[in-house]
Amino acid sequence: MKAIMVMFDSLNRHMLPPYGADWVHAPNFTRLAARSTTYDNCYVGSMPCMPARRELHTGRHNFLHRSWGPLEPFDDSMPEMLKQHGVYTHLVSDHQHYWEDGGATYHGRYNTWEFFRGQEGDAWIGQVADPVLPEDLHSNRNDLWRQDWVNRAHMDTEEKHPQTLTFDAGLEFLRENRAQDDWFVQIETFDPHEPFFTHKGYKDLYPHDYHGPHFDWPNYAKVTETEEEAAHARFEYAALLSMCDNSLGRVLDAMDEYDLWDDTLLIVCTDHGFLLGEKGWWGKLVQPWYNELANTPLFVWDPRRPTQAGSRHSGLVQTIDIAPTLLEFFGVDRTPDMQGRPLPEATDDSLSEVPLRESALFGMFGGHVNITDGRWVYMRSCHDATNRPLYEHTLMPTHGRGRFTPAELTDAELADPFDFTKGVRTLRVPARTAPGFDPFRFGTLLYDLADDPHQERPVVDDEAELRMIRLLVEQLRDTDAPADQYERLGLPRKPEQVTTAHLQAAAHREQPHQEAALGRAPRADEFPEGRLNLRTPLAVLLSDPVAVEAVRRFVPGITDSEQLTAPGAMSLLQLAAATGEPDREQLTGLANELARLFPGS
Repeated sequence: MKAIMVMFDSLNRHMLPPYGADWVHAPNFTRLAARSTTYDNCYVGSMPCMPARRELHTGRHNFLHRSWGPLEPFDDSMPEMLKQHGVYTHLVSDHQHYWEDGGATYHGRYNTWEFFRGQEGDAWIGQVADPVLPEDLHSNRNDLWRQDWVNRAHMDTEEKHPQTLTFDAGLEFLRENRAQDDWFVQIETFDPHEPFFTHKGYKDLYPHDYHGPHFDWPNYAKVTETEEEAAHARFEYAALLSMCDNSLGRVLDAMDEYDLWDDTLLIVCTDHGFLLGEKGWWGKLVQPWYNELANTPLFVWDPRRPTQAGSRHSGLVQTIDIAPTLLEFFGVDRTPDMQGRPLPEATDDSLSEVPLRESALFGMFGGHVNITDGRWVYMRSCHDATNRPLYEHTLMPTHGRGRFTPAELTDAELADPFDFTKGVRTLRVPARTAPGFDPFRFGTLLYDLADDPHQERPVVDDEAELRMIRLLVEQLRDTDAPADQYERLGLPRKPEQVTTAHLQAAAHREQPHQEAALGRAPRADEFPEGRLNLRTPLAVLLSDPVAVEAVRRFVPGITDSEQLTAPGAMSLLQLAAATGEPDREQLTGLANELARLFPGS
């Protein structure tokens, strides 16, 4: 038996033809759906990139205990378990986070691995001189942005693109090993993660009239760009998705050519989606985990069940089910610590007497803790603005691109073992959260997907909320959540202890900060624009003596505000989107005055 997993990053299901996107050029995803089972209710678990991959290895949630980090010494790794049972495992990837501090224990779990450089500011090409940068709409021009443009100069053809090189290597593995048995290859690309960098042939699939600045890398923020600019970014994403589709087609062609369909499991998946303007947002992390992010595409071909080709499955499945699925396929028992179940049990009632999953838990460390039963989605916020208590539980004290500092570890202490740590005590470290990361401002949210499939109208329904809280507490218990999470969320330890005192949706609905957080931001095309305008970086705007006096008149106190600790490249429009201040009236008055004072473009 053989298995192939093709994994993309930030793949939006609502941009795929099998999920209803009729304008995106992705014929190979349509071809895949005809050969596989398409899952309509696959949900993420732990987010974002590396927490999702830890679930991919371990088959259990981790976001309640730990932020972004490596595999822990007590973690069971699916590829390593396969390797220990005689299944050859190979990883090919251009996903640079595997080789940074916060992901450095993953690739070694495979027999062999290959890595291709250059994605999203990967610290690859050494160049002291600054690259030539285009006029652009990306406000956060940090070192990552600089390095990305250094790297792009070395990827000037599709053949040099890291995605292409990754799939080249995966196909070479298939060619060399097609006649062998007992192997698993993971072909994983960082695309279509931002930046949406691809070449002309794919861009030409989406002709549109755009003459604005370069824009293929949105900030994780509310949409403040014009509709023309936002549409351009969506087309840039679509172009990269079409490149991903072409790469997928190469794998399907190989399966045809080498007659692999008879004995090879194929899984095509992603870690999460990406907001492309829906609900007025770009990206992920900052806002709640809406279904555009959390309800992901999943396609599975199981050669033991050929009659399921072209079928769809509506039951709840999750990322934690992928490791048990691969283990079961190769006849390897999953460990007691794994919360997931083999996907065949979800699609074939004769295989298990255990009922299908009643609910799915998902979220990000320190953010909302979310649960869905397939109809309702409940997003539980922290109970107050401190978002405390919150602790990291780890034996591998690294962040995404760095180590925990000595200052962070000063108050570390040993915690009691969890159910899944095999008797091992972990470090319990007070957690840090990023500036601007504030789940409390959005509050607790409840959505009825039957009435509101796009999650545009949060509801207050005490009966439904009580039921979802009880399901949530059950999931917290089953995941052996640390005590600080119950306290942070304002929840009891047992489902039977849940009462109306634990309801939050109605109370949070009355808070003005929730309306501001959920509301759409003012956009650039709502205001006049002269040479200096609401989109001019604050550092530039406030350095002009005439402009700064206009700012002081229309937005009193702003020049003395702590808000100006924001990055100098941030504009007043972006500041308003992030904080709600200045308000729309102030922005309108200032925009008109700037257009009068600084006419022209």
